[in-house]
Amino acid sequence: MATERALAEFDIARRGLPNESQAYLAIGSIQRRQGKWAESTANLEKAAELDPKNTTILINLCFSYVALRNFETADKVLDRGIAASPESFQPRALKGFMKVLWKGDLSAAKEVFSSVPAETDPNGLITWAQAWMLALERKYPDALQALERYRGETMFSTTTAPSPKAFLKGRIYLLQGDKGKAQAELEHARVISEKLLRDAPEDPARHAQHGIILATLGQKEEAIAEGKRAVELLPESQDALDGPSGTAALAEIYAWTGESDEAFRLLDHLLAVPSNITIPMLKLDPAWYPLRQDPRFQALIEKYSPKT
Repeated sequence: MATERALAEFDIARRGLPNESQAYLAIGSIQRRQGKWAESTANLEKAAELDPKNTTILINLCFSYVALRNFETADKVLDRGIAASPESFQPRALKGFMKVLWKGDLSAAKEVFSSVPAETDPNGLITWAQAWMLALERKYPDALQALERYRGETMFSTTTAPSPKAFLKGRIYLLQGDKGKAQAELEHARVISEKLLRDAPEDPARHAQHGIILATLGQKEEAIAEGKRAVELLPESQDALDGPSGTAALAEIYAWTGESDEAFRLLDHLLAVPSNITIPMLKLDPAWYPLRQDPRFQALIEKYSPKT
């Protein structure tokens, strides 16, 4: 295995340079993908101890604690990142984003993203975040307004797949019950998504996104095939950190194509393993709207909610 060889090389480097933080970061990052969470976290913590002002290491460590749903520790790690680099946007944005996953609290994220002027958003990431948060609040007209202000056709998001603006608009129109406008936007999004796939056919995130677009258009078989392709390209067995995002996309595709049994099966799995699926996000995210009336939805929330 290439990862095992890489680990062996980094381990040699670590022994030769015991105070070199990058070796511990590399080893920890590989172990995390292998699902060796305890060993990975120990090595990432060691890297952060050796280089306490390195925000890249601290953000990596935060991602681990978020996946493990150890939000209190993740929050403290980000505070260290903010103290090390007060002007850096990423740790502050992550702190806000994490509060949404942790508590369903949008206030910190809204504060961070509203402080960024629209003209400094060439890639659309800020607009995407603002529209996403407004959608979580069910402020659909405001979310559409935010998207209209952005002049580009695609925007950066939290994955490697640029998100078509038309997809976000189409999903919002669908949630508002305006099927005519939704159909037009989603068809436009499908065309853009097909081009994105041609540009990077091996990108699992693009297949996942394409599958969700097709699902919202009602193209069931094609949507499920795209979702399964995303999982094949990056299975959880190969990448325990990013693999679950493909599984989550497939669950969303199943939810929007009426395959509730499969959607609930995958969500139950994702809530039981390290992933970015959390109970507050299940409650907030319109992505799970088609499942909300099913009694299994509430049962899942009760099963995985922290016991007080």
